[in-house]
Amino acid sequence: MIQKARKKEPIGSRIFTIVNNSLLALLAIICLFPFINIIASSFATTQEVMSKKFVLFPTTFSLDAYRYILSTPTIFKGLAVSVGVTLAGTLISMIFTATMAYGLSRRYLPQRNIINFIVVFSMLFSGGMIPTFLVVKSVGIIDSYSSLILPVAINAFNLIIMRNFFQALPESLEESAKIDGSNDFGVFIKIMLPLALPSIATISLFYGVAYWNTYMNAILYLNDSAKWPIQVLLRQIVIVSSGMQADSSSVDVIPPAQTIKMAVIVVATVPMLLAYPFVQKHFTKGALLGAVKG
Repeated sequence: MIQKARKKEPIGSRIFTIVNNSLLALLAIICLFPFINIIASSFATTQEVMSKKFVLFPTTFSLDAYRYILSTPTIFKGLAVSVGVTLAGTLISMIFTATMAYGLSRRYLPQRNIINFIVVFSMLFSGGMIPTFLVVKSVGIIDSYSSLILPVAINAFNLIIMRNFFQALPESLEESAKIDGSNDFGVFIKIMLPLALPSIATISLFYGVAYWNTYMNAILYLNDSAKWPIQVLLRQIVIVSSGMQADSSSVDVIPPAQTIKMAVIVVATVPMLLAYPFVQKHFTKGALLGAVKG
């Protein structure tokens, strides 16, 4: 067999591809530089941090900043609190968001437009810090982990994204399932949720990051410092280290505040970076691939 000659790509297209890839690679490197500097500075020695304004590759690796952070016994309790709140909060938020989004996506839902308007209105105008605090207090969840989850259980933006996703699914799927004897709950569990895995993975990541970074709600609603999540504890470590640096007698006792800040950023960021690869593959999957055949 005579193989067909591969069509030669025009030189203009090749030049565009090379220039485009080069610019994207340069942009990626520029975006990575700050994060590399943070990691390098967290491992740098005291002398190098004090003598250099920008550290890309530390000449001598030091774990002093991480030893100082992990030397606090409560740091592991705060880490466990953050992990628990993130897992439980993400699960609760996804249950509430998915069920409400599916209901609002159905055209036969009574008063559907009014409820959708209320959801959009809440995105533009919120109650504010003090009214929200009074509501949380009146419900009786002050100084409990529920105060970190229930007030933010449903994010209006995520709800709208998921509602639009369900609206894009063909109504023939629901009609076929109901003809086979399935009810609304069965359609939602057995058909809609499996098709919504890409959307669920993406929104779960949004919720997970939000719960992991919980700071202000913990400051407002938790009176017991033993219940503080990791973000609040890390902030306290930075404040304490900065205060101790001001005391000349403790300069040689603890690492410089700048190194501790960098290590705190790494500790607060790495868990989410480790979780991202597990949901990244769902971002590019087609939700309706093979769902409806003509």
